[in-house]
Amino acid sequence: MATTTYTVTGMTCGHCVSSVREEIGKLDGVTSVDVDLATGAVTVVSATPVADTDIVAAVDEAGYEVAV
Repeated sequence: MATTTYTVTGMTCGHCVSSVREEIGKLDGVTSVDVDLATGAVTVVSATPVADTDIVAAVDEAGYEVAV
């Protein structure tokens, strides 16, 4: 299992959280996505490590950005 936490900017509501969770959840190997709206923290649990570029692309697809 691999667990990684990212900070996502631009989320303002429950719909934002759902969009980010859904897009990241589509990635191969991802088993859990926990999104904290208040802090922007997104914790991704996966069976095998997921490339940061894949996470960034999924968050971008949802309409938000991963803070650098």
